[in-house]
Amino acid sequence: MDVVLTLVIYTASVNLLGLILMGVDKYKAKKRTFRIPEATLFTIAIFGGSLGTTLGMFLFRHKTRHWYFLYGMPLILIIQAAIIYFLYRSPIEFLFL
Repeated sequence: MDVVLTLVIYTASVNLLGLILMGVDKYKAKKRTFRIPEATLFTIAIFGGSLGTTLGMFLFRHKTRHWYFLYGMPLILIIQAAIIYFLYRSPIEFLFL
């Protein structure tokens, strides 16, 4: 399988997982049952699911009162987007910054 296709499938999958986990955690919060740990949500975001978790946060209106989610998830997304931009723009120069 092509490397680019593998990365696209991975990124789509981890972002979908992040979106689903935010929705499930919101549902569990309403039902007052066992919740998904915040560390798990941040881990998913750091491993490439920042877009999905950020969209899920605002779509489900979940964790928006926590400053570390409100600012942390978009910050992770911005950092990941910047890394992708610089790698795409000039992969060799990026490695020697």
